[in-house]
Amino acid sequence: MSNYGVDTVFEWGDFVTAFWAFFVNLPLVTFIHQLGHYLMARLFGGRSEIVLGRGKQLFRIGAVKVNRFYFLDSFCHYESLKVNSKASHILVYAGGVLLNLFSLLLINILIMSNTLPETSFFYQFGYFTIYFMFYSLFPIQYSEKHASDGKQIINILRNKSASNIFD
Repeated sequence: MSNYGVDTVFEWGDFVTAFWAFFVNLPLVTFIHQLGHYLMARLFGGRSEIVLGRGKQLFRIGAVKVNRFYFLDSFCHYESLKVNSKASHILVYAGGVLLNLFSLLLINILIMSNTLPETSFFYQFGYFTIYFMFYSLFPIQYSEKHASDGKQIINILRNKSASNIFD
């Protein structure tokens, strides 16, 4: 109960937590996901770049472009895989989830070994990571040229050509 005798849904500290969650933690999880796609594409000899956010470009560091609204949307563009096989394309599409899973396991191991403290930041990191993994693998066609990673993997397994969702 608050000082005013009325139960509240949110307190001022919750706004700070929400700020960290949506403007730091979620973009971090998003970047890790896109980095997984990027690393897999590079592993198979492809060219790749990561774009975080929408709007005008704020800055670019190597293959990573960060836009003004960095917390809204992201994608990884890849092309010209030197190892051009079903397995290579499946691994590129699965790369985001694989790196998300690795980061989640690493954070948990570091917390369990008392290397990292148990904080709401890491709790949110885990929540957003699981969210990202689930919806990335959920097989859905968003538009004619845009499908989830899971849908792209199914398309490849069914001998359909995978559209490049990162265009």
